[in-house]
Amino acid sequence: MKQFSHRTIVCPHCGQFVTADVDASNGAQDYYDECSSCCNSIHFKLLHDQVNEKYELFIDADDEQIF
Repeated sequence: MKQFSHRTIVCPHCGQFVTADVDASNGAQDYYDECSSCCNSIHFKLLHDQVNEKYELFIDADDEQIF
């Protein structure tokens, strides 16, 4: 994976396809960005597997409740 890329994701709030900029130059990250369609906050979690040199991007609405 390049250090900076554009990814098309599905917003967990409105279901629209939106483009997200992913910057992997800082390694693992946990951040929020706004959906360009519905303006709700999207939680991004970027993990870096240093052994296999792979990145995983997890996206959620961050409003799920755990009981």
